[in-house]
Amino acid sequence: MNLLVSLYKQLRKRRSLRWAINCLLFLLFIALLAPLIANEKPLIMKYKDTWCFPATWDMNPFGSKNQYVLKDKNGIITKLQPDVCAWKELEFEYVLWCLIPYSPGKSDYPNANFKAPFEAQKAIDASSLPFRFWHFLGTGARGEDILAGLVHGCRISLGIGIFAMCFAACIGLLLGALAGYFGDDTFRISKASAFGIIPGLLLGFFYGFSFRSFELHEAFSSSATLGWLQFLLSCCIFIFVFVICMMLCKVIEKRGIGAHSIAVPLDSIITRSIDLLISLPTFIVVISLSAITHPSALNLMFLIALTSWTGIARLTRAEFLRIKQLDYIQAAKSLGYGHRRILLHHGLRNAIAPAIVAIAFGIAGCILIESSLSFLGIGLPIDTVSWGSMLSLGRTQFTAWWLSVFPGIAIFLCVICFNYLGDALRELLNNNAITDVYN
Repeated sequence: MNLLVSLYKQLRKRRSLRWAINCLLFLLFIALLAPLIANEKPLIMKYKDTWCFPATWDMNPFGSKNQYVLKDKNGIITKLQPDVCAWKELEFEYVLWCLIPYSPGKSDYPNANFKAPFEAQKAIDASSLPFRFWHFLGTGARGEDILAGLVHGCRISLGIGIFAMCFAACIGLLLGALAGYFGDDTFRISKASAFGIIPGLLLGFFYGFSFRSFELHEAFSSSATLGWLQFLLSCCIFIFVFVICMMLCKVIEKRGIGAHSIAVPLDSIITRSIDLLISLPTFIVVISLSAITHPSALNLMFLIALTSWTGIARLTRAEFLRIKQLDYIQAAKSLGYGHRRILLHHGLRNAIAPAIVAIAFGIAGCILIESSLSFLGIGLPIDTVSWGSMLSLGRTQFTAWWLSVFPGIAIFLCVICFNYLGDALRELLNNNAITDVYN
């Protein structure tokens, strides 16, 4: 955390970089508050003597409600169905609309058939559309608002890009640290434990995933949240079975069978795994894996992460190969500190700086992968609006220039900001501008 604060302060001192940081902060603000900025539901309303905030209901990370129940002072209950409710036709006692009073992908049939941003637009009663409900960036084939799609597409693209790289960074930092610190001859386990690893992995995979394949498939088919909860349960079963197998190996080891230790070549195993994954085309691998999984943003996020950690792992490994020979690591070993404390407390926190540069570039790459997959109609559900899916709509009507220009500008601006940030971070590290924040 201290390193990130130090990086932020030094980057803010550069005037040429402030525009990129401010632009990214603005995009993050838009992504976090997208349901409150672009929504067909009112932000605040008073309906039948009841005050409520319909737009805030979409902030629920587990999905919005299927039915809203309102009760007035006389006890009369009114039920509103959000998917079919005509919010703009209700007789409100008071209403405050969102800045963009349209939801992404929702149809506005009077303004269907590709209305240009400055073309005359109509209301439901065939009169001219009030300026408050104008489609400022035009509409699509079914009258869907382009500006609302851009706002919510920012939420999808940035969310997938940032969280995918956070997950990839966890994998890359861990594997890179293990490979660089232990090498091929430092990490040693007993022969009994070495022979117990393979049965433990096979039995854990069978009882955790293969035996529960039907439950996993049904859960992912119903919803991504339920699917990943079942996946976490399978992981817990896998770990439990693996631990049981290793405990049995410890019992055998205490009896004197297989007590001699052997070196595990972690560096070679992890390096060969990185080489194998790098040799495969990332985009083709993600497309292949997306074809056999349930379309959802969460699934796509993990698929991108599982193919994007190799660069971070290689940088972390190279940095550990350098710092494990330094004096403070040797001093920690001479003081009797364990491998875990040296690895996490002294090694990883001082080797993470080069990985931050790779993370900045990686977020831009993840956004491009998500946009490319959405352009092809792969990975995300059909009803999910993203920048890539909006670009795909431009193929159906070449004269509707706004369908391609505005999402393209959004993708270009986001990617160039992250790339510019990565270049600045790399320059800071090369010039040794970051001081030791751990002293």
